[in-house]
Amino acid sequence: MTDVPYAPHSIRVLPSWLLGRAAARGHRLVTEALAAEGLRMMHHAVLATVAELGPLSQADLARTLRVDPKDMVAIIQDLHGDDLIDRTPSPVDRRKNSITLTPAGQATLTRTTHLGNQANATLTAALTPAEQSQLIALLTRVVAG
Repeated sequence: MTDVPYAPHSIRVLPSWLLGRAAARGHRLVTEALAAEGLRMMHHAVLATVAELGPLSQADLARTLRVDPKDMVAIIQDLHGDDLIDRTPSPVDRRKNSITLTPAGQATLTRTTHLGNQANATLTAALTPAEQSQLIALLTRVVAG
């Protein structure tokens, strides 16, 4: 691999180093794929979260995705400006906005999910389907701690 920075063998065999390199490559592939739709990874994450858990308040979105509330405001403004989400007063608490996907947001999410899946397929192309499933299972255990 030409894009892997040199590291001595004692470093290249460390799971932490390998996971970091794999994460960096995966991040780059997904970032490039989502750019085709003019979105960043966090835009996609917000759309996916609202689709799965919505409607949600901005504060709930920020907590769920572990994003600073000030950063979430900018993300919501981007998505709202592109007509991908709606902000309406919450039926439970009129002081809060309820975030939902627009039809354009749902269509964009469908496309970005496909693009992200393609990027992840590229990332794991050297593995068999069984190895890909095993990798997901192992990484899930590592992340869960």
